[in-house]
Order: sequence, then C-alpha cells, then structure tokens
Amino acid sequence: MATVVLGVTGCIGAYKACEVLRELQKHDVDVHVVMTGNAARFVSPMTMEALSRHPVFLDQYVLGPESDIRHVSLADGADLLLVAPATANILGKFARGIADDALSTLYTATTAPVLVAPAMNVNMFAHPAVAENMEILRARGVGFVEPGTGYLACGWLGKGRLAEVGDIVAAAMAALSRKRGMAGETVVVTAGPTVEDIDPVRFVSNRSSGRMGYRLAEAARDRGARVVLVAGPTALPDPAGLELVRVRSAAEMARAVMDHLQGASVLAMAAAVADYRPEAPSPTKIKKKAERLSLSLVRNPDILEAVGASKGGCFVLGFAAETEDIVRNARQKRAAKNLDLIVANDVSRKGAGFDTDTNAAVLIDAAGEIEVPLVTKRELAERIWDRVADLRRKGTGIEARKPARRPKGQPTVRREGRGAKS
Repeated sequence: MATVVLGVTGCIGAYKACEVLRELQKHDVDVHVVMTGNAARFVSPMTMEALSRHPVFLDQYVLGPESDIRHVSLADGADLLLVAPATANILGKFARGIADDALSTLYTATTAPVLVAPAMNVNMFAHPAVAENMEILRARGVGFVEPGTGYLACGWLGKGRLAEVGDIVAAAMAALSRKRGMAGETVVVTAGPTVEDIDPVRFVSNRSSGRMGYRLAEAARDRGARVVLVAGPTALPDPAGLELVRVRSAAEMARAVMDHLQGASVLAMAAAVADYRPEAPSPTKIKKKAERLSLSLVRNPDILEAVGASKGGCFVLGFAAETEDIVRNARQKRAAKNLDLIVANDVSRKGAGFDTDTNAAVLIDAAGEIEVPLVTKRELAERIWDRVADLRRKGTGIEARKPARRPKGQPTVRREGRGAKS
C-alpha cells in the first residue's frame, strides 16, 4: 500500500482536500494529513483525522504517538507529498527553504516526490514572485497540477481555482506509479564535463554544468532505483540518496563506468565527455615565451562505443549535443554506437543545452522520434525515463535481459575518484 502525505494550506479550496483524501483511499492509498495553522481555520483537523484514521500533524513541536519526531518520520515514510491546496505562501516557503511550521518543515525533510496543486486569486497566481517560486520548484522536480480557470471565491474570474479533485488524484496516482517503476534496478548515470590537463594550471574542458545528468539521476532515484552517479567536475550540490562517484578526466570516467556497469540494467550517458586530450601534459607550468603555442591532442576513449559494442542486457541511453542537422546526426550516432535510445538537443538554442535549467530535445529510438518542447530539465528527465520504460515493456524489459558485461578487452581496474554515499 502506498503512503501519501496530504498537505493542506489555508484557503477556501481546503474543503476539497477531504474529497481528495477519500478518492485516494479508493485507490488503496494510506493518507496521512499535515495541516498549516491557517488551514485549520477552513477545515477541522478532527474531520481530517476521522477520514484518514491517523492523527493530523499540525504542531511540529509535539511528538508522535511513539515519541517520534513527526516531520522526520512522516517525511521518511512517504511515497508522495501532495499539497492541495497550495497557497502562494507555502510555495514561497518551499522555494526559499523556509521551515517554520509542520508542512514546510516536513517538505525540507522528505526525499519523496512532491506534487502541489496551487489555488489563489488570479492576480496572485500571475504575480512575478509566485511565478519565480514555481519555476524554482519545477527546476527541483516538484510537480504541479495546474489550477483551473473560472469564478473564484473572491468573485474574480480567471486562473487560480483549485484543480478538479479527479485531476489531482490522477496526477498523484501517476506520480506514485513513476516512483515504483524502477524499484530493484541499478542505474548508472554520467553527468558534467570532463577535464583534460594541459599543465598543472591549465586544462581543456567544455560548458557542461551537469544539470541534465543530475536531474536524470534524481528522477531515477525517485522511481525507486539504486543510482550510481558518475560526475565530472561540477558546481552542483551533491544529490541525496544515491552513490556519487567523482571523476576528472575522460579516462577516469571510462574506468568508473566500466567498474559499476556489472549488474546495471540501464546506463544513461549524459556527461559531455571530452573527445580529445593533450598528448603529453606538462608536469610543470608552461611559461609564456613564444608567440604561438601548439598542442598535440589525441582521441579519448569512446565510452558509449565501448559499452554499445558489448552491452549485454544493459539498456544504453546516450545524448547528442548538436548545432546543426540535429536529428540526422543523432540517428547516425545511435546506429553507429548501438544505442537503445538517444536524446538529441540543439545546444545553440536559447534556453536549452548547456548551463540552463531548461532543455528541449528529440528522443530517437528504433521505433521513431518523440519531440519534447522546452521544459525544465527535471521534466525532460521524467519523459526520458517514461520512454525508457515504454521501450523496455515492448520487448526489452529487465526480465528478458542479461546483466551488463564488461566490454571485451576491458581490464578490471580499481575504483578511482569514489565519493562518499550522500
């Protein structure tokens, strides 16, 4: 039985939370309710307690029935945090990390997927501060059930009315289905750039921030997978709940991937691996003397090519960062490297590609193409994993595949650059 923590905040739409609770129970969901103080002005905590058959979490300073710290125990046991209705106030707290009541404290403590259904006055919903907070939350992976348009309780007409109960419950059940979809699997994800040293001071690299790979790793984690994230140098905070392996160069990334590939069901190569490296890095700083300096570069190992040639049962997903003939070049890359799926994107497009929170892509596999418009990288990650699940259900599922095996001729190597589990 899935467990949903239902957050209720203070607005007139709070009465619909009772209906949401009952509909979730019809889907065999165990619902625990957490309310803000203002929500209790609209709906009685006793009503929620009677419907849920659990004590309502209202005061973060009161211990639970077994003397547990409730914002931690509820957060840890949740399969989904659903906030319906979500006011402008709670969206601001979630976005800015303010934890000053039971609900906002629980939000900061949970690693479960989060889904919110905003409800507020039309002008409030359109306010730049609210829009910015929603974008921050979307970039973190928070899902939204968009409010409806119509007459509001304040008498205004416009967008801001709490979504219909059926839509909220359907979105919650879809989120729960996603969460259970990769349980028991091991997924290896690569992210970020690689760095190839010229001398102790200078290096060759690229513009990758690592965001796409991190969002893929987090989405797989939230679907129940054991995730190994092999990351080049990035400025991103370490994601919780997965194994992080830090590497620097393409060679280190290749060794780390091969070292963790045994038994993995999926490899997602989102890293921007340097194609070339200096042939002979200088052990000392190169002094500025000559008018010109020439570097001799040699090819780096092609990780995707090596895995694609001997992938066994591992589903291999690659990326194609292109600036022209996007689809054609990606198709050729998918075929040449024996990939199950490739994600092609135009890195020259504004708002997409490197060092942004958004992206647009074309998902290409043997069956055809799916175009994804400009969305947050977390949303793109979800759509990628949805496509992976669809393809595997159609004949390449985990039950029909053998574990990945080390590419022929690849020696066993010790693990380098391992980070602590976070």
